Amino acid sequence: MAEIQTVGVIGAGTMGSGIAHVFARAGFRVLLYDVEQRFLDRALAQIRTNLGREAAKGKLPEADIEPTIARITPTIDREALAGAEFAVEAASERFELKSEIFRALDRILPETAVLATNTSSISITKLAAQTHRPAEVIGMHFFNPVPVMALVEIVRGLATSDTTFATVHAMALKLGKTPVEVNDAPGFVSNRVLMPLINEAAFAVMEGVATPEAVDQVFKLGMAHPMGPLTLADFIGLDVCVDILRVLQEGYGDPKYRPCPLLVRMVDAGWLGRKSGRGFYNYGE
Repeated sequence: MAEIQTVGVIGAGTMGSGIAHVFARAGFRVLLYDVEQRFLDRALAQIRTNLGREAAKGKLPEADIEPTIARITPTIDREALAGAEFAVEAASERFELKSEIFRALDRILPETAVLATNTSSISITKLAAQTHRPAEVIGMHFFNPVPVMALVEIVRGLATSDTTFATVHAMALKLGKTPVEVNDAPGFVSNRVLMPLINEAAFAVMEGVATPEAVDQVFKLGMAHPMGPLTLADFIGLDVCVDILRVLQEGYGDPKYRPCPLLVRMVDAGWLGRKSGRGFYNYGE
């Protein structure tokens, strides 16, 4: 495969902007796509802020900030992604949305391009089947905040080729990340293990066993977790947690993955965690 110089990133939310940040910082040209200009403007402002933080900590020369930003081209024209040799989809965790994006990317991008998804739970094999290039479809699951977290879960679908895997593995290393290979299964490794923990923590609160503060303190002080499961759930987004739990429940057909009713009620109320100002904790304005 020819050397990849231009990367398309689909979705300019928290994860997409972080992915664009690390690719641009590593020297790639980035085409950052979203459906509205305001999402792109917000993403570029966040990237600039985060690059500034890295420079303040001595992790990036201040002179590199503007050249890094200049490597990112925001666009609301999906057809512009035809200029990319590689794409990473970072849209919301809904199969219908991701499958429509993959059908479009399959049409727009060069035949040799690799199509990656940042999904945290949806089947790579099912997404690959939406395209005419299943051998070139792979999971590239980053963790939030993307510029800080070292791990990338690289997820092989049933049809993913060794060449595609090697390309993405090498790319993760170039980004300064630690790639870990896993095979396609609902939730992969990370969320298959993490989400039942968050779910049980929510049940403990719902059943009056302990307050959110007490649950989190047990894990911070007793298990040496840097943050408790409910603080982490607020950070991830309670809506995202519920979506992933439903993917696990459907994928494994096991009631142990049933989302805690308290989680579902909180999402229904719009209490999504940090991003909405309220979740298990209140984040004010």
